[in-house]
Amino acid sequence: MSSPTRSGDAGAAVPLQPGLERKIGPFQAIAINMTQMCGIGPFVTMPLMVAALGGAQAMFGWIIGAIVVLADGLIWAELGAAMPGAGGTYIYLREAFQYRTGKLMPFLFVWSAVLFIPLIMSSGIIGLVNYLGYVVPGMANADGTNTGLGKIVGIVITAAIMLALLRKIGQISKLTTVLFGVMMFAMLATIVAAFTHFSAHQAFAFTPGTFSFNGGSFWLGLGAGLSIAVYDYLGYNTIAYLGAEVRNPGRTMPRAIIFSILGIMGLYFLFQVGVLGALPVDKITGASSLASIVLEQSWGVPVAKVITVLIVIAAIGSVFAGLLGGSRVPFEAARDKVFLSAFGKLHPKLHLPTAGVLTMGVITMVGSLFSINDVINSAVAVLVLIQSLAQVAAIVVLRRRQPTLKRPYKQWMFPLPTLIAAAGFVYLYVTPGKPIYLWLSLGWTAFGIGAFLIYAKTEKIWPFGPKEIREQYLIAETTEEAEEGVQA
Repeated sequence: MSSPTRSGDAGAAVPLQPGLERKIGPFQAIAINMTQMCGIGPFVTMPLMVAALGGAQAMFGWIIGAIVVLADGLIWAELGAAMPGAGGTYIYLREAFQYRTGKLMPFLFVWSAVLFIPLIMSSGIIGLVNYLGYVVPGMANADGTNTGLGKIVGIVITAAIMLALLRKIGQISKLTTVLFGVMMFAMLATIVAAFTHFSAHQAFAFTPGTFSFNGGSFWLGLGAGLSIAVYDYLGYNTIAYLGAEVRNPGRTMPRAIIFSILGIMGLYFLFQVGVLGALPVDKITGASSLASIVLEQSWGVPVAKVITVLIVIAAIGSVFAGLLGGSRVPFEAARDKVFLSAFGKLHPKLHLPTAGVLTMGVITMVGSLFSINDVINSAVAVLVLIQSLAQVAAIVVLRRRQPTLKRPYKQWMFPLPTLIAAAGFVYLYVTPGKPIYLWLSLGWTAFGIGAFLIYAKTEKIWPFGPKEIREQYLIAETTEEAEEGVQA
């Protein structure tokens, strides 16, 4: 029997997902994305970017990273508008790869997302505690790592975020809007502070020969720089994970994804140029709380401490938004009986997937005990292999396999953005800086394949039984058309 459907305002047939409420509007969608994107990331990774690319040329690292994620964002925009359900990538991979490999690819995505999403959130916790150390000494060491006290504080903050997430989505979207405002104020204040002591000569003092294709420092460091940039832009896809809770998803999701990437790109570029013009390169690369130093130089210690607190609040908002979207990823998989059934249950009053919130929150706590560099590189390597490259293939497969699928938004200049995204992610994956992260991602994937084979043998599905070809969103469209015919 076909599932009930509802027509989105932009023309896409949307299968209803029991219990989830469509309460997120266009502004809230952009706020959720941008809040998750611009948490603590640029404040702690700016020194790493300058060091990786060898000086003022670091500003171009953000532009190249933005080109890659914008190309990828157009993939998310098409898939999210056509298939707006909880879990985002899980649905896209399920629909695209069911014809050849059954449920393997969606299973591997959920298997990996339960690791890489909270690891990314862990980096936010590590970074915000580091900045908190500027206000409350004793939280961080001189090398940027957190002390024992700092790690305990990070765990407590994560627990508080988990409690804040245990509420209805309407209340959450309002809270996210407030956090978005705090984030924008903190970022803009830091940019203004940087430009009050700005030297254009210093900001654009590119290292001689840096852009030479014959061993230029820019190209030698681009792999590491691109990894940092992509990490800092992550979050533009958060709203796709919440697709079942977005109003008018066919219009809202593409706009939220594209506008949030362009907006954050502008902020990051201004921030980087401003900092390069305000501080010498050696002072930037050695800073553990870069924004606080810039603020202190311009407006003194008291103002710097106040705005640093706002930066910490913005970082909390980023983790909040990330765990909000991430907790929805295992929900649809559990409903499909591809993941543990506990993840498919909603709280009877709050209508949210409690197991997803709690599980990812706990993994975030564990990840916050490690160094930020290890956490970022591990998370990005796993994400690129199982999500980014898989979705590049998914949009191509779905265009061929489901040509009649209603697509309220179709990727501009297809397949050019898809090819750009593919090239960028392949380059990023094969040049991670340390081979251990590549091997970690491959090992985790192999472990996931083994877990899937055990599950498949138990359930007698492919490769130990027949494939289940579902085409959920094509079915939804057929049902909608039939209902309209009866009404006529």
